[in-house]
Amino acid sequence: MSDYTAIADVGETLVELLRENMQDIIPSDSIALVSPGEIEGKDNIRLSLFLFQVEENIHLRNLDMEVLGPSKLRAPPLDLDLYYMLASYPSSGIQDRTERTAEEHRILGRAMQILHDNPILTGSVLKGSLSAYDTELHIINSALSLDDITKIWSTFKDKSFRPSVCYQVTPVRIESSSEKKTSRVTGGPQRQMPERREK
Repeated sequence: MSDYTAIADVGETLVELLRENMQDIIPSDSIALVSPGEIEGKDNIRLSLFLFQVEENIHLRNLDMEVLGPSKLRAPPLDLDLYYMLASYPSSGIQDRTERTAEEHRILGRAMQILHDNPILTGSVLKGSLSAYDTELHIINSALSLDDITKIWSTFKDKSFRPSVCYQVTPVRIESSSEKKTSRVTGGPQRQMPERREK
């Protein structure tokens, strides 16, 4: 589990994972955690990671309260599924349209290869508060339909559709700050049974 920074920490973890493994094809600072709607033509962004949806994990919703001690309980954590979209962009210096498109495809293919080879993230790979707990994040390719992806891109005003793919990261746990004091149940005064009279 982790604290309220968990969502931000997952984004940082994914970006750093991509940066560390793509330095041979694109500069590290060209990979960014940013909405495609904020990317301008003059920017040097070659790969964007965009959090487009956050949902509560329905399978982990009804966990029991956590026992902190003999007289204290904590509410169960908030378990989330995060949905990200990866989109690739060509270098502005490439004039040939076929080569520009091919470069977009190479960048996206390499990013997909990295996430495929790292389906479970644990230990030192994790950033921020995630690293302080025994966290295990699963990266799953989220096969959205063309219609669903088109709907996401339609929210970015005046932005051209780019090669893109979506992923689910789960479970992302945010530890609850709600605690409850309890007391042990003790037996009440014993009731004495009335004496039985002999007939």
